[in-house]
Amino acid sequence: MNASRLAAIVLIAAGVLGLVYHGFSYTKESHEAKLGSLELSLQHKQSVDVPEWLSVGAIVAGVALLLFGARKP
Repeated sequence: MNASRLAAIVLIAAGVLGLVYHGFSYTKESHEAKLGSLELSLQHKQSVDVPEWLSVGAIVAGVALLLFGARKP
């Protein structure tokens, strides 16, 4: 499998996941304190919304790359 097909498949998969889940979230640990045997940590959960037009654009770009990217002159 060449690089253009792999990139096309990744774009299509990312676009479909963006349409299904509308974004992603992640947890970031920002502060930590240790007082003897007591350990405290603060975690922030952040979410990133993926616009629907971006997901559709990724699918269209992936399909175009899949169809036209592998052509040899």
